Amino acid sequence: MEQQKAVQDVYTDDYSWCYGCGRLNKDGHHFKTKWNGDQTETVYMPQPEHTAVPGFVYGGVIASLMDCHGTGSASLALHRNNGHEPGDGAEPPRFVTASLKVDFMKPTPHGKVLRASGTLEEVHPKKWKVHTEVFAGDTLCVKGEVIAVVMPDSFLQNAKNTNP
Repeated sequence: MEQQKAVQDVYTDDYSWCYGCGRLNKDGHHFKTKWNGDQTETVYMPQPEHTAVPGFVYGGVIASLMDCHGTGSASLALHRNNGHEPGDGAEPPRFVTASLKVDFMKPTPHGKVLRASGTLEEVHPKKWKVHTEVFAGDTLCVKGEVIAVVMPDSFLQNAKNTNP
């Protein structure tokens, strides 16, 4: 059985520099978002340098995880609505974050794999709301939502002029 591709694996090179999910950013987190049934999922192991206080993950890393999970989830959803899946040869749409809401429910322990799970809600053909929960093991630590919008064409022009 072929391994399911993450949407970030098939973004064009122009869109693959994000610090959170860009496969071409050698210093980034490399978050990868895939389908898990009708929900989306991003799995990530925080590194030792992602510490807030000893034993706990820095909230900014968690916010980054939710941000990229949200835009990746919206990309997966619209791509599927358009009749495609990552890796089928069609270029997935790229999204940017219009709004990010993060509610820290419990301190997020270090040393555990984090799993972001997303439920999608179409707001407009070019706008999606992604309800996200982040678990450390079986413990729900963070809840929130991302409003993601299709990336404006002007971003691509800027990307072509400034890629590292």
